[in-house]
Amino acid sequence: MKKLMVFCLMAMFIYACSSNSNESKKAESTSEVSAPAGNDASAYDEHRGEGKFTNVEIGEKLDPAMAAEGKLVADVKCASCHKMSDERLVGPGWKGVTERRKPEWIMNFVTNPDPMLDKDPALQAQLELCLVRMPNQNITDEEARQIYEYMRENDGVK
Repeated sequence: MKKLMVFCLMAMFIYACSSNSNESKKAESTSEVSAPAGNDASAYDEHRGEGKFTNVEIGEKLDPAMAAEGKLVADVKCASCHKMSDERLVGPGWKGVTERRKPEWIMNFVTNPDPMLDKDPALQAQLELCLVRMPNQNITDEEARQIYEYMRENDGVK
């Protein structure tokens, strides 16, 4: 049973990483050869990342319903690569991520990882450790907010 579960997780990982292979391969090859137009790393905000989220209002208290929805999304789209502890699986563990990163950065990264992987020095260093680019999982804005709330729950926010 354990072998079957490991096999299923690996199959999901391979599928997730190959589902948008043409676009990601094109983006990867472009970023290796030369920076695309408008890819000015000096304009990159390492605290916010790059994307549409500029000011996310987060309450002091956890929204349990939103966190529960976030868990459902994360179980399908994230759990094959990320653990809820600080242990790395394929990608880094999620423990403490909401304490290290602003909500805007996290939500921008999960909704559109490619531009941030191309510009963020910390992500590039992480990529050298993990050896696998985070695939774009087509996470909606609402799902990103739910995942963030689930991450907060994991980090002990009540």
